[in-house]
Amino acid sequence: MSPRSRPPFRADHVGSLLRPPALLAARDRAAKGAISPAALRAAEDAAIRDVVAFQEGLGLQSVTDGEFRRTYFHIDFLERIEGVAVSASGIPAHFHTDHGDLDFAPPRLSITGKLRRSGPIFGEDFSFLAAALDATGGRTPKIAIPSPSMAHFRGGRAAVDSVAYPDIEQFFADLARVYAEEIADLAARGCRYLQLDDTNLAYLCDPEIRADVRAMGEDPDALPAAYARLINAAIAGRPADMTVAIHLCRGNFRSAWVAEGGYDPVAETLFGRIEADAFFLEYDTDRAGDFAPLRYVPEDKFVVLGLVSTKTPRLEDKDALKRRIDDAARRVPLERLCVSPQCGFSSTVHGNQITVDDERRKLALVVELARDVWGDS
Repeated sequence: MSPRSRPPFRADHVGSLLRPPALLAARDRAAKGAISPAALRAAEDAAIRDVVAFQEGLGLQSVTDGEFRRTYFHIDFLERIEGVAVSASGIPAHFHTDHGDLDFAPPRLSITGKLRRSGPIFGEDFSFLAAALDATGGRTPKIAIPSPSMAHFRGGRAAVDSVAYPDIEQFFADLARVYAEEIADLAARGCRYLQLDDTNLAYLCDPEIRADVRAMGEDPDALPAAYARLINAAIAGRPADMTVAIHLCRGNFRSAWVAEGGYDPVAETLFGRIEADAFFLEYDTDRAGDFAPLRYVPEDKFVVLGLVSTKTPRLEDKDALKRRIDDAARRVPLERLCVSPQCGFSSTVHGNQITVDDERRKLALVVELARDVWGDS
């Protein structure tokens, strides 16, 4: 097959990478007031330059900043929107691992006023990333931001101030506008590869979480269509040459997950109504179900198969992965498939329970697999 000159690439990745110890130490010193914000920024800059070179050395065509400036994949973006409040009292979440369960309460978001974007949110971060790439390498800087649905799902209507937004549709309209403004700024800075990270559509595949959504007063059958309209409104003004991907995740904290269940409950809406160009899908374990829901993927969309786990140091067997790609190709033609890890390696600053060497081996496997299958990484 001819090489892909635009994303998604045959060997791709979700974006977050393990934070180096020196950066974690700098963050800790900054939190204690021992170093200035400018000093922390300088430490982040140095770590990002290193991780860019790390990705380039592996042969990856899409390069991220590892999300090294963030604590959470979503909070750091959403809290910078005027009208969004973050509470120290977190949302209790029950995570699962192969060795037992753990509880974690990420910060709670609420909407306390009209939504506004007072300035660039991740624009400067993207500009730094783009400048850090080897100008002769022909690689594409990629930035991931939380899906706009993340501002609604975990609290629902109850978390949206009824004085500011007596009509929930106006909230969705303002949220889409804020995102559209940020995407326009990123595009003006040269961004041509944008990823929206969305746990919610995958969570809606889990029967227990669907029951929780009903108890919260929301309709789990109606939310996918509402979120599709929201996402479409947010990305409608993007340049024609900007690739927008959606990444679905079932939870990723210290190698633990929250949700289980195949994509069947949301597949028709996810693939048929969301006007993204590509879908990054978790397929590293049986928790994600089989490939049958891919029958709804339109002929002009790409699927990036997340076959390599970021949750465990065990390195997957390459021949077994090839057989899984063959299986998926019965639903989506091989020329519209790519491969990646199933999620980031560090969706939060805490990181998954693996080492940097494990991370290196996993990403190298993705590149090797793509070259074997498509002759192109």
